[in-house]
Amino acid sequence: MINDRIRAFASAILPLEFRHWLRAQQRRYRLQRKPTGTLNLGDLRRLHPISRIFAIDRGLAIDRYYIEQFLQTHAGDIRKHVLEIGDDVYTRKFGSNRVTKSDVLNIVPGDHRTTIVADLTRADNLTSDLFDCIIITQTLQMIYNFRSALHHLYRILKPGGVMLVTTHGISKIGRREGIDPWGEYWHFTTQSMRRLFQELFSAENVTVESRGNVLSTIAFLHGLAMEELSKEELDHHDPDYELLIAVRAVKP
Repeated sequence: MINDRIRAFASAILPLEFRHWLRAQQRRYRLQRKPTGTLNLGDLRRLHPISRIFAIDRGLAIDRYYIEQFLQTHAGDIRKHVLEIGDDVYTRKFGSNRVTKSDVLNIVPGDHRTTIVADLTRADNLTSDLFDCIIITQTLQMIYNFRSALHHLYRILKPGGVMLVTTHGISKIGRREGIDPWGEYWHFTTQSMRRLFQELFSAENVTVESRGNVLSTIAFLHGLAMEELSKEELDHHDPDYELLIAVRAVKP
């Protein structure tokens, strides 16, 4: 932690050309904290991930740990008439007795949990100002025309209602067009999500955060489960490693 602060301070006061020269000397004389070539990567020195299916075969995926942490923090927003995309797992888990009506939206029919079949990019048939809370987890990156989807989600949310959104930051590709039922088109950052949501909800009504650090990100990319890291390792936050992006937005 102290070394990180020293480096940040040095970066702020030293000229760029001198910092480049200094780093060249570190490489030349192997003065890095861990000299190049001396790290033991162990089981991570491999060309194929430990699990290709987001740790489903190992436990709870690390991104799901962060998603549930985010929803637990904002559980009080999951109330009255709630819409969830795909299924109602999080509505039931975090809504408790605050939920008076639950709807599930899918783009295709067939799932017994689905109560609304609609394409969010062309959802003109859905009633405006309908829902008190909308939960949309790990979905936005699967929608090519995500701006249109956000427009409709905003429209069907009641004034004063809350939208709770999570999406991938750093991740393996989850869906491929032509192979899976739909594709995966985007990975976002806190900066892009903040600008997207502020365009609709205005700045004072939007909170954007990231979850993750270098260790949890590497573990997630390899398909390790949350049970394989300690709580301290999972909860450490490094803003340069945005494994998960989470947004809470309130409709004016």
